[in-house]
Amino acid sequence: MSSALIWIIIGVVLIISELLATSIVAVFLGIGAIITGILLQLGWIESSTAQYLVFGSVSLLMLLTARGKFKRWFRGFTADEGEHGMVFQKDLGERVTVHTDFNQGAGRVILNGVQWDAYSDDSLQKGDVAWVVRNEGIQLKVSKIKPTQ
Repeated sequence: MSSALIWIIIGVVLIISELLATSIVAVFLGIGAIITGILLQLGWIESSTAQYLVFGSVSLLMLLTARGKFKRWFRGFTADEGEHGMVFQKDLGERVTVHTDFNQGAGRVILNGVQWDAYSDDSLQKGDVAWVVRNEGIQLKVSKIKPTQ
């Protein structure tokens, strides 16, 4: 197996490993390894010193210039401070199905196919229909009576 192919395989493995560890570092090392392998295959570099120099330089340059941009993609969505209210209000008045009997005012409901922890002042049994009165982020307040909007 040629050195160029080994560099390319190492690069691909590093990039794939980034799917498991979201530190956004391995992908840049992988790109550096792939570029080193390509330059080696094209005959632009030959010595081990040149290979390590290209690998280190490209990896470091990519890490310093692009990591911040890529990291934002992998962090996911975060709502602005004023946005939370709008997100939580969209579920108000939605119909839910009671998934577990409510014991001491607490139970689980299904909203849009997802189970939620919920609480209620009403006595609710599995299979009952209820309505979302308030969304508190990870918990819903539900009622037997549909709220007026």
